[in-house]
Amino acid sequence: MAKRSAIEKNKRRLRLSRQYKEKRDALKAEIMDREKPMDKRFVAQLKLSKMPRNGAATRVRNRCEMTGRPRAFYRKLQICRNQLRELASQGRIPGMVKSSW
Repeated sequence: MAKRSAIEKNKRRLRLSRQYKEKRDALKAEIMDREKPMDKRFVAQLKLSKMPRNGAATRVRNRCEMTGRPRAFYRKLQICRNQLRELASQGRIPGMVKSSW
């Protein structure tokens, strides 16, 4: 089980990234637009750098929904490998059977 503070910090980052997504995308588009003058692009770059760091989507860490484990994460199921194995053994995931040979 992950530390409660790490899980909460990640939730806060996710909330901030969703909140600032449109504004960040607009500023990035303005920065990458080669048709605009250099000074306006530079001002947009400064505005982007003034925004909170945790508002960036790259700072969000994928974590298991059940345990909060950050590694060995399956995106399709939103759980880690340990929980996947446990749930498959119990027969709680439809169509998945734990194999042994």
